[in-house]
Amino acid sequence: MSMMNAALVESYDEPPHFRSIPAPDAAPGQEVVEVLAVGVHPATRGIAAGKHYTSPRTLPALAGADAVVRRADGSLGYVMVMGAGSLAERIVIDPAAAIPVPAGAAPAPLAATMNPAMSSWLVLRTRVPFQAGQSVLVHGATGNAGSMAVKVAKHLGAGRVIAAGRNRTRLDELRAEGADDTVQLAPDQDATAASLAEAAAEVDVVLDYIWGPPTELAMRAVLGARTQHTRLLDWVQIGGVGGDSITLSGHTLRSNAFRILGSGFGSVEMQIMQRELTELVAAIAAGGMTVHPHPFPLDQVEAAWAHQDAPGERTVILL
Repeated sequence: MSMMNAALVESYDEPPHFRSIPAPDAAPGQEVVEVLAVGVHPATRGIAAGKHYTSPRTLPALAGADAVVRRADGSLGYVMVMGAGSLAERIVIDPAAAIPVPAGAAPAPLAATMNPAMSSWLVLRTRVPFQAGQSVLVHGATGNAGSMAVKVAKHLGAGRVIAAGRNRTRLDELRAEGADDTVQLAPDQDATAASLAEAAAEVDVVLDYIWGPPTELAMRAVLGARTQHTRLLDWVQIGGVGGDSITLSGHTLRSNAFRILGSGFGSVEMQIMQRELTELVAAIAAGGMTVHPHPFPLDQVEAAWAHQDAPGERTVILL
């Protein structure tokens, strides 16, 4: 029996462990690929901790939610295998689900960038009628996904991007990365509301990575300051670090051209997602948008799990 190295989740209360396991065989219609790089994203950690809707129901199970792989013909691909695991020297994939990666692309930056970039890319390309020249507020812009949303919005032609977040230093850095204006989400709610009202009253799209009470405050501030109440505002819920629910007055919905929608894996048809992610891979490979990878070898997976990413950085395991 052929063996290979892998990272196994053996308990939801522990990091994955470096183990030797049997190498996989491809069933009809499947393909065995060589794994080159795997990003350790918040979703990846959540899956391994049993806190994600795709977490494995039985253990042990492979860690990892996506990967940059080398296919049998030598070409590169990007795959998402949430629930199946990707942290092994070889995995089995559905060939139709592999996103083509341009020849010569570096696996580590791609593995670091795809996950944080795809949420905002899919929103602006598929979930709202976004057009070049429109304005975007990124609510929660100082995390990796929010910071990448600033770059994605600019890349897709936003005329103005406002970055809102708690980390003042990171907000200042985002000005150099494409943000036209910034709002610090401070403990002083009145000051925060005033800043949001001044900077973001006339935005067309809000990419919301926070939700919960901070979003209630932001909605009241932005909608209360809006001068063109018939101008459509799409508020897109992407993340929930501030809470899972909000309280919203029906008057708010009736008095503005205001839509609330969510964006995630259940909201975009797979064929459309495949097309859009192919374009996103090409954009990242071209060097326009990247998250800095912090690499670890597979046999240091426990150290990788313990590493705290700096702003603009993402842990990546190289195989």
